Amino acid sequence: MPPTAQPAVEFTAARDFLLAHRGDYDTAYRDFRWPVLDRFNWAVDHFDAMACSGDEDNEATALHIVGQDGSETKRSFRQMSERSSQVANFLRGLGVKRGDHLLLMLGNELPLWEVMLACFKLGAVLIPATALLTTDDLRDRLKRGAVRHVVTASTQAAKFAPLPGHYTRVAIGEPVDGWQRYEDAAEAPIAFVPDGETLATDPLLLYFTSGTTSLPKLVLHTHQSYPVGHLSTMYWIGLRPGDVHLNISSPGWAKHAWSCFFAPWNAGACIFVYNYARFDAPKLLAALEAHRVTSLCAPPTVWRMLIQHDLAAYRDRLALREVIGAGEPLNPEIIEQVKAAWGLTLRDGYGQTETTAQIGNSPGQVLKPGSMGRPLPGYRIVLLDADDKPADEGEVCLDLGGGGGQRPLGLMAGYQDDAGKTEQAMRSGLYRTGDVAARDADGHITFVGRADDVFKASDYRISPFELESALIEHAAVAEVAIVPSPDALRMAVPKAFLILVAGAQPDAALAQAIFAFARERLAPYKRVRRIEFVAELPKTISGKIRRVQLRTQEAERRAAGTRSAAEFFEEDFSALRG
Repeated sequence: MPPTAQPAVEFTAARDFLLAHRGDYDTAYRDFRWPVLDRFNWAVDHFDAMACSGDEDNEATALHIVGQDGSETKRSFRQMSERSSQVANFLRGLGVKRGDHLLLMLGNELPLWEVMLACFKLGAVLIPATALLTTDDLRDRLKRGAVRHVVTASTQAAKFAPLPGHYTRVAIGEPVDGWQRYEDAAEAPIAFVPDGETLATDPLLLYFTSGTTSLPKLVLHTHQSYPVGHLSTMYWIGLRPGDVHLNISSPGWAKHAWSCFFAPWNAGACIFVYNYARFDAPKLLAALEAHRVTSLCAPPTVWRMLIQHDLAAYRDRLALREVIGAGEPLNPEIIEQVKAAWGLTLRDGYGQTETTAQIGNSPGQVLKPGSMGRPLPGYRIVLLDADDKPADEGEVCLDLGGGGGQRPLGLMAGYQDDAGKTEQAMRSGLYRTGDVAARDADGHITFVGRADDVFKASDYRISPFELESALIEHAAVAEVAIVPSPDALRMAVPKAFLILVAGAQPDAALAQAIFAFARERLAPYKRVRRIEFVAELPKTISGKIRRVQLRTQEAERRAAGTRSAAEFFEEDFSALRG
């Protein structure tokens, strides 16, 4: 029998409103209201209800996992509902109860989705973790996350051997001494009865941020902030019931929950997963064609690799309707090449682990190259200058509804066990994102950079992203990071750390060509004055560039007066320019 529908009535109405106004941004933004919920368990009240909708069980495909080796796993909404209830009963038998913190470290495999749904049904607080974590990373998460239960693959169990403690251990795969076998969940009953009602404000997810400038923060989301909040993400992506959606993301990060979990299943769409050991663009394109994927979301790194192939050859072979970039801002060059090849507009957006999608180029909007779009339904965006005054360029802030409006439901409850940090981020009726952006006369918002990454050169404000977007257009440049380089005359000048494409030679001739390339595209005060060819850039385990590390390295090098053999200054070639 389906669960009682009453707690989900407002949620369903809000979802249906956004689905009905897909492509009509003005109406959706003006009239959308977040549902007001007192009790709500998304896995029970929405997912199970959807799986048991109408007189017949929902046999539409909810999850489709394809491996590069040709392996396939398919599950319907009904099957996922039943299996997750079975896993919930199994975990409850092991002592997992409402409010307990459970660390989940799995790849894109079926049990990941089963355990997530099961934890939500139980009211346990889930801590997603990437398999890239080391033992030291896990030690920090177990302690600061107050973890009482761990579910992971048997191949990862050795990482926990040096980490004693009173926490339940569940392994998937080969048996491991001292660990419970996940496969035993098959013996648990299918019928699940919740222990009690779930408040919409009860804790649901605890995310460790990727930490580009400091130790990871602990972001706490509730049963409404992420499941319901991701209605904005569903709207940005443009998902519809029955769609087949592929989001290229690794488990453990918020973006995986965004569109490998909540947004597609809010819409009643199928989550499609393509697993590969090494990225292969032709094989990915073949999978998109064979499995009739309708929407593709991928980070700029993947799009940069895709446009190096003949995308136009697939134009009439794909079922794609929506293409989306996420994770970092999209360079205009990528958008132009995808448009030329497929006739589709590659749409950017913006959000954080602390929120759902706040700003985006949703379907039907006029896209301005370089802009990440306009505020999405449910979010009121304010830009504040250095004096906390509204401005056309400044820190991106969210109105918390102090003037009579609604607090954005997709905003976190706060930083776990850090009231001071939460208060600092949410002072004066606004949530401060720490990111800087500019808004034009039409309301389109363009990312400038992290507040910590924007710097001054000759008293001009410099956006690393703008300069990076210019240099990435050079045929020899595969990846770039811009930081300030201390300079006696200008205080600082822009310096580029460059990774080159295969076959490019990191020599003086190429350096001179790149400086000339930059001079043609950038105003004199923005021009890159120094470059350094590198084999890799420092990144967080989620793949974001740690510019703070490059800034520190550059400041130390300039203070010491040393210079790398792979480093070139613009003045090195001034005589050659005459």
